[in-house]
Amino acid sequence: MKVYGLLGKSLGYSYSPKIFEEKFLKKGIKGEYRLFETDNLDNLPQLVENNKDLEGFNVTVPYKQSVVSYLDKLSPEARVTGSVNVVKVFRKRDGYSLKGYNTDAYAFEKTLKPLVASREHIRALILGTGGTAHTVAFVLRKLGIYFYFVSRKPVKIESLRYSWLDNEIMKTSNLIINTTPLGTYPNVDECPEIPYELLTKDHILYDVVYNPEETLFLRKGREHGATTKNGLEMLYLQAERSWTIWNNRFFF
Repeated sequence: MKVYGLLGKSLGYSYSPKIFEEKFLKKGIKGEYRLFETDNLDNLPQLVENNKDLEGFNVTVPYKQSVVSYLDKLSPEARVTGSVNVVKVFRKRDGYSLKGYNTDAYAFEKTLKPLVASREHIRALILGTGGTAHTVAFVLRKLGIYFYFVSRKPVKIESLRYSWLDNEIMKTSNLIINTTPLGTYPNVDECPEIPYELLTKDHILYDVVYNPEETLFLRKGREHGATTKNGLEMLYLQAERSWTIWNNRFFF
C-alpha cells in the first residue's frame, strides 16, 4: 500500500487528505494519506522509520524551513528558497534517504501569472517572512517584480514594519500577498494588520490560505474593489506536482 502524508502542526484545516484520497480512487490505487501532527521535528527520523510504507510527505507551517536540516538532498528550487514542502523517501537496504522539493514555487507562479499578465508596473508586498514568503519572493524575482517583506519585526533591508504602510506605499504596492497563517480556520476572524481603507480596484490581494475560501483579508480587499485570489488552486497544483515527484522515477 502506498502511504503519503502531511507534516505540520494543527492540521485539522487541511484539504490535502481529500485531494489524495480522490487521487487514489481515480488511479485505482490502494493508498493512504496520513496527517503527521508534531510539536517537534526531532521525531521525524522515527516517524519515517516506523512508517515503512511511507513513500513521501508534504510539509506545511511551521516546518517548511526547519525540515531542511533533516534532509539528505535538496532540489534546486528548495536550495535557493530554503523552503521545502515536499519530501520523497528513498528506501535502501541499510535505511533510507530524504530529498526535499519546493512545488509551492511552481504552483504560485502558475496561479499568479494570469493576475498580473495585463498589468504594468507591478510592485508587491509580501506579508510574512516564513518559508512560503521566501518561495513567493523567489517567484517575484523570477518575474521581475520588485517587492518588500512586511513583518512585525523587520530584520532585512528589504523589509517593512506593518505600521510603516502609509498611503504612498499602499498606492505604489498594487500586489499584496499574505503568506502568514492568519485567517486560517478556525481563526477566521484574524487578518494581517494592513490599512485596508487604502485599498482600491487597482490592487490585487493573494492569500495562500485556502480554508476558508474567502479569508477576512480577502473579504476586506473585495469590499474595497480589489481583485482577490485564494490559495486553493495553488494547493491543487502543488499537490499534483507532489504526486508526480513521488511516483516518477525521473525525480531523484
